[in-house]
Amino acid sequence: MILIQDLIAKKRVGKELTSEEISWFVKNLTDKVLSEGQVAALAMAICIMGMTLRERVALTLSMKDSGKTLSWKLPGPIVDKHSTGGVGDSVSLLLAPILAACGAYVPMISGRGLGHTGGTLDKFESIPGYKTTPDEALLIKVVTEVGCAIIGQTSELAPADRRFYAIRDVTGTVESVDLITASILSKKLAAGLETLVLDVKCGNGAFMTEFADASNLARSLVQVSNGSGCKTSAIVTDMNQPLSQSVGNSLEIQTAIRVLKGEKLDRRLLQVTYALGEIMLCNSGLSTNKVEARHLIDSVLNRGCAVEKFAKMVSGLGGPKDLVEKPDKYLEKAKVSGDICATDSGYINHINTRKLGNILIALGGGRRRVEDEIDHSVGIRFSIELGSSVEKNQPIAKLYASSETQFESAYQQIKKCITVEPSDRSDRVDPIIEYFA
Repeated sequence: MILIQDLIAKKRVGKELTSEEISWFVKNLTDKVLSEGQVAALAMAICIMGMTLRERVALTLSMKDSGKTLSWKLPGPIVDKHSTGGVGDSVSLLLAPILAACGAYVPMISGRGLGHTGGTLDKFESIPGYKTTPDEALLIKVVTEVGCAIIGQTSELAPADRRFYAIRDVTGTVESVDLITASILSKKLAAGLETLVLDVKCGNGAFMTEFADASNLARSLVQVSNGSGCKTSAIVTDMNQPLSQSVGNSLEIQTAIRVLKGEKLDRRLLQVTYALGEIMLCNSGLSTNKVEARHLIDSVLNRGCAVEKFAKMVSGLGGPKDLVEKPDKYLEKAKVSGDICATDSGYINHINTRKLGNILIALGGGRRRVEDEIDHSVGIRFSIELGSSVEKNQPIAKLYASSETQFESAYQQIKKCITVEPSDRSDRVDPIIEYFA
């Protein structure tokens, strides 16, 4: 007979839990047989003592199997991508239709904004009519006919994770790499994936500011996902500045449409999108090497195939059929906008990315509470990046707000986020820091 007290005591002294014990825990967690205090105690023991690779795989698979799992019978590979969250991270908006145009099928389960980071679902909800929580029949229909669907987690997928995360959130155990790994992968694997690529952010705008922590998480995710039967690779990417030059829900949709139409703007955003796409195409067997994969991505962008997939996905999930042709007709416009200018001549040496994310929330572009309504029109569009040379009073960004008062408050705060100094000593790095296969 298994008792939760025995599991807590066992893990408290660093002993390994068996697969049977972990499966029992997840079942009783899901069925609410265990109290919040008991779950929290085991989570704290795991947070302090850690888990072995075998334990992490067992926890991930048990949480995946706690609810419904999707299965697909399609003529191409079932793939997805996950990011640990950042500011101006619009990669999903580009990558899903690109991969679909290359012959993959992408049932992308995405999330809302968390803390200072933007949420993919919040961006898509700036499109009138777009259903971020379709029923399973519509999800299957759109993925089968279009090749991609970007939606939120349904109540039937990995229900154990929802209860476990809610308890961890209020008991100081969110940061555990073991539990983060199981939380992320249980939802992804429940979607029936064959191949997964992960983007783990690192820097002052990421949840994990230190490279050592980010690389630890990337390594754990790759090992556990591969150990669970899903071919997986990861990259660690820089978040010491917004990934896209556009930050804000409608603004990021506008930029994604322009990039998918073939405009080579937003260098860093494209660099990360290409890197993830190349890995995915190679791992799924759609390309034999990264050079061939890059040529394939170029081809679907240049020929308009990727933007066509995006348009069909939007209309298939309830959005307007002509969004790509007439984005200004549908996407909200801010009531007030104006330039932000450099305070001095010199070089952009530091950007406080986390604070920029919090400024967007204060503008209404994110949530402080779950029930908050989002203003999709607000945001910031930058014309500089780390290391850029600027002249005093040169416009470096455009701010979009819903009122003059809001504009003035955000204007002053954004200026404090950007450090201009006489010599170039910026901490800019290539956005791709390291690969984990």
